[in-house]
Amino acid sequence: MAKYLFTAKGFDGTPRTGEAIANSEKELALQLRAEGFLITSMRKVDDDGGKKKVTAGLMDRLSKIPLKEKLFFTRNLGVMISSGLSIGKSLSNLALQTENKKFRKILQTAYVDVQKGLSFSDSLAKHPVAFDDLFVNMIRVGEVGGSLEESLRILTVQIEKESDLRSKVRGAMIYPAVILFAMTVVGILMLTYILPQLTGVFEDMDVTLPPMTLFIIGISDALKNHSILIAVLVIFGGFGGKIFLTTKVGKRALSWLVLHLPAVKNIAIKVNAARFSRIYSSLLRSGVSVVSALDIVADTLSNDYYKDAIHGTVEKIQKGVEMSTVIAEYPKLFPVILAQMIKVGEETGETEQMLMKIAEFYEAEVSQITKNMSSIIEPILMMVIGGAVGFFAIAMLQPMYSVLENIQ
Repeated sequence: MAKYLFTAKGFDGTPRTGEAIANSEKELALQLRAEGFLITSMRKVDDDGGKKKVTAGLMDRLSKIPLKEKLFFTRNLGVMISSGLSIGKSLSNLALQTENKKFRKILQTAYVDVQKGLSFSDSLAKHPVAFDDLFVNMIRVGEVGGSLEESLRILTVQIEKESDLRSKVRGAMIYPAVILFAMTVVGILMLTYILPQLTGVFEDMDVTLPPMTLFIIGISDALKNHSILIAVLVIFGGFGGKIFLTTKVGKRALSWLVLHLPAVKNIAIKVNAARFSRIYSSLLRSGVSVVSALDIVADTLSNDYYKDAIHGTVEKIQKGVEMSTVIAEYPKLFPVILAQMIKVGEETGETEQMLMKIAEFYEAEVSQITKNMSSIIEPILMMVIGGAVGFFAIAMLQPMYSVLENIQ
């Protein structure tokens, strides 16, 4: 059995592009003829597109290409190709305009590969740090079907929505991050410069210090006497944590945490529902088969639990189970309304359009949540700051009250 990318035309003139698995080209032609289509072009590929799949190295995973660079590239590449420029010339022009040095080098390498005769999709597949399976497969389908401009248009919309979702979630996190950072800096300054002066006063009082006070004095002494060591540990800890999150265990742990934190869980579910719906719809619209589209979606989503669920979905769909039925088996990952709307799409034959509506619905939900997030987080932050200040004040005032009681 082999996989083929094909374009065909129906007896009524309806075009069709997609992937299919068959024992031979003749068998595929007969299969499509039985469905009312005549083959116009065909290309045999392996499961990985005919090329050995390239994986990104550790350093590449730590320094990914900014989404805005990919958006600039995709949008302008579509404009250039629609204007009649060749892919090679378009790549050369965009490489000169790209600000990111790493991405510029990737585009220059892709240009060289295309000039040597390698297909555009295969030249991009050599750089997984910049172009994921979704991007490469959409380009490949566009090449085979002669609809590269349409594939680039769909990719542009997809990346725009992805960028919009990320910016909204990150924007909602900026305010609490700034407050927590400022609180940490103030705390370090107080423990390093102000507290040592109070410690001298306590020593003169010759009073037994309570545990809370001893705890804070211990932190102050550590910061003052081992500041360089602590700074080095923090830097290496941060770098090590980032590396850990690129490992299989780290990704799994982060995926579990995201889906169980009360403040994050709701957003994570809706973001993944939106991404799943939009990416899956885009792939189906481009002519990618259901099984291949789901495999690509699974590799595109970052949460391991969603990857496992979608891979499980593929196995059941291959056995004849409907998509909506399988999705309904994961109520903790996919909202109930998602399965219900997919069911409607299956019954009406408009699954792609229904998935796009679902994506727009959940994108709007995420937008509304992120707008309200600052008003929700602000009182929580005030409580945290008040608690920290109160703890510090009690720890410092307790010894003084003890001295006053002894005097009386």
